[in-house]
This record gives sequence, structure tokens and C-alpha cells, in this order.
Amino acid sequence: MEYVQACMSLHDMNGPFLTGMGLFCVFKYIRHDAGKRTRFNRLHVKITFNHMRAPGEEEENMDYTTQMDAARKGILTEELKRVAEKELFEPAELMRLVAEGKAAIPANRLHTCLEPNGIGSRLKTKINVNLGTSRDCKDLEMELQKVNDAVRMGAESIMDLSSWGDTRTFRRKLTAQCPAIIGTVPIYDAVVYYHKPLKDITSQEWLDIVRMHAEDGVDFMTIHVGINRQTAERFKKAKRLTNIVSRGGSIIFAWMEMTGKENPFYEHFEEILDICQAYDVTLSLGDACRPGCIEDASDISQIEELVTLGELTRRAWEKNVQVIIEGPGHMPLDQIQSNMKIQQTICQGAPFYVLGPLVTDIAPGYDHITAAIGGALAAASGASFLCYVTPAEHLRLPDLDDVKEGIMASKIAAHAADIAKGIKGAAQWDREMSTARKNLDWERMFELSIDPERARKYRESAKPEKEDTCSMCGNFCAVKNMNRILDGEIVSIFDE
Repeated sequence: MEYVQACMSLHDMNGPFLTGMGLFCVFKYIRHDAGKRTRFNRLHVKITFNHMRAPGEEEENMDYTTQMDAARKGILTEELKRVAEKELFEPAELMRLVAEGKAAIPANRLHTCLEPNGIGSRLKTKINVNLGTSRDCKDLEMELQKVNDAVRMGAESIMDLSSWGDTRTFRRKLTAQCPAIIGTVPIYDAVVYYHKPLKDITSQEWLDIVRMHAEDGVDFMTIHVGINRQTAERFKKAKRLTNIVSRGGSIIFAWMEMTGKENPFYEHFEEILDICQAYDVTLSLGDACRPGCIEDASDISQIEELVTLGELTRRAWEKNVQVIIEGPGHMPLDQIQSNMKIQQTICQGAPFYVLGPLVTDIAPGYDHITAAIGGALAAASGASFLCYVTPAEHLRLPDLDDVKEGIMASKIAAHAADIAKGIKGAAQWDREMSTARKNLDWERMFELSIDPERARKYRESAKPEKEDTCSMCGNFCAVKNMNRILDGEIVSIFDE
């Protein structure tokens, strides 16, 4: 049995107790984090008598680098333990999924206020909220309010896509104060940080921004590493209607075209892995060639990039770096399920993170709905992580109301998928709501609503004559009348 390097004095123990099998205790352990800092956590550990060390016996080293490394060594981290509790999993079962790369727990060791969450097809579907400043919308306080609203509404992840202003201060504020998983796209920040012509940014400067983000405590980073020079040449030959619609993908493609050099993230992938390993940053392998319209869906550029991401996933896992795969944007309904299966096969079950997919191109102003339709089907077919889409998609930076609409649409899609996948506890929420409806228990219905504030507002905006009905049905209420007749009472609609 392996042991954690720990402070084993009685002062450090909390509640040790003996059983017939051994000694169970909770104690503090010390972990040295990439030479940067020391972190104290607590672990529940069982020490069996036949493995207890005699005085002076050398301790085994239980150090680990990443959540994947810990899982492979059989170490129960505090983060994994908390995720297992939330997901109704046995820790050993979740540990196996993390060790295999089929679940990820993004948790930069420097993000000390993090409330950890797991991402994987057998776990509850998680949602991500994109926000951040732009050249035309620089209101930092507005973006912070979006963060607070997103956390309050239950978003598990926030991605800072800021492309203007003091991005590092904002990013550090997020990792210092926000409990949600924090993600970033370093390629955007490089353009802002260096503030010089794109072609003049060096390969090393791109990598230095990745390191900076890791040092700032972000839990996962989108790295557009799948589009290399070979993929770029294939893209140019295979004409597309909407070309490359990924901001990061278009930037690195333009840089390669102007400099004639290889994608630095692809060329120096091992260095990126070393950075991620040192800080326990999860790699979100970006889909530079995701389709930007349904006509481009499932084309050669998208699939070739996915094959490259599958190869890079294996390399990352060899260094115990957790991986998430980013997926398609626009896609017809009939292609979504097959795309999820292709990704699961090529990337060996690594969690799939999808933007939408948007199932039609004709709904600007309503793309939170087109994305929720695609997202529900994608997650039911194996996707693990939905990036929200707001009504402002394709039109402008979302405001506070747009953010709420996008979050709620994504949460509904995620929950609908969880029911279809048989995720533990998912259907119980619906059963409780249905029971409240049967009992005409309005307060309980509000409590169970995905958006209690809106549900209550609608009810109060048109109060019925009688409290046990609503203003649509009144005495025609089927629920009320069935309750009465099955209880042996008389139902008389017009005479009441």
C-alpha cells in the first residue's frame, strides 16, 4: 500500500478510530507544488496493520503531479472525493475513470477557491459560460456581474475570452475569487499582451502566454494545436463555405501563412504538456476547424483535425495531463450522434466539449434555442460539456439578460440529456416536480424550478380566481378534477 507524506503526530490527526481491519484517520498531508508553494489538504486514509511501518522505516513517496497521476497511483485527492460525493459515485469508480482519461477534474493547484467538478460522459453534463471584455465593450464590472450571475445560476465553468484591456488583472481576480472552473484561450491574450503585429509574435512568445495563464491559476486552457501546416494545406484545397470561424483557429492559421512556420503549439506540444503537468492544468484541445455552418459539417478539415487531436490526446495522457476535446459548432441533427461516436472512438473516450451544436443557421437572436436542441442530442449521445450559446450569438457581446437566457437553455439541454443517459439522480428531480404538480403545491413547484424567479413571476402576473388552479384552465384543471374524482368527490365545473 502507498502512503502519503504526512504530518502523523496526534496533533495533526482528526478523529482516529480502530476497526477490526486497521486504523482509520483523517490527517493533513503536505504536497509540494512544482516548487512554487505548499498546499495542505485532508485525506481519509485506511492503514491496515500488516502495512504499518515500524519506527524509522522509510516512508513511501505519495507525491503526484495531476489529478490523473494521482488516480493512476490510487491516491484519493480531496478534489476527487468531493466530485464523487456530488456525482453519487464510489470514489474508486470515479478514480478509474480519471485514470483512464474518461473523466477530467480541472483543478489548477493555484486556484485555491475552486469548487471542483468532474467532466465526463458518465457524469452529470456540465455547462460553460463564455464572457470577457472586447474592444467595443470594455466594462469590466459588467463582466464580473456576469460571472456572479453565472455562478449563482449554477454554471460549473467560466471561460474568460477577454480580448481587450488589462486581461491579466481580470483573470487573476477570477482565480482568486470565483469557485467555478476557470478556462482561457491563451492565443487571444497573446495578441493583447504583446500588442504588436501578429506576424512578429515569436513561437516562444506564444508558449510564454500559456505558462503565464497556468501561473495565474486557470484550470483549463483551449489550445488550438490540431491545425498544423499539413491540416492547413488540406483546408485550402477543400473549399469551405464559411472557412475557419474559430477566432483562435483563424489567428494561428494567419500566423502560419504569414510566417511560413509550423503552429508553435503543435511543434512544441511537449513543452505545453510540461507546463500543464507542473500546475495541473487540463488541456482543452481546440477545434480550429469546427464547422461554421451546417453545409461545412463533418467535412475533411473537421475530421482530419479530430484525428490529430486523438493522437495528441494519447501523448498528453502519457504525461498524466488531463484532456478535453472541443467539438463542432454548426451541424444538422442527423449528423450529431455519429459525430459523438466518431469522437469517442478516435479520442478513446476523452470528454467531449461542444459549442451547441447549432442545428440551423437561420435563427440569429434565437441561437440559444438552436444550440440547446443540438446540445441535448449531443450530450445524450456522449458529449460531457456544453458551451452555452446566448441569443446574442453572431450579433454582439451578450448582456446580463442574454447570459441568463443562454445559461438556462444550456442547463435544460444538459438535464434532458442526463435523464436520457440514466445519470444518477437526474430523473428524481423531475419526479419531485411531477409530485408537486399532482398535489397542486405551487410553492414546491417554484422551489424545484430550474428558474424559480421566472416561474413565480409568471404565476403572479395573472393570478387565478382560485389558488388551486392557474389562469389558463381554472375549473377545467385536469389535475384538480382527477384528484377529486379519484378521492370520491363530485366534479362540477360550472357550478363552483
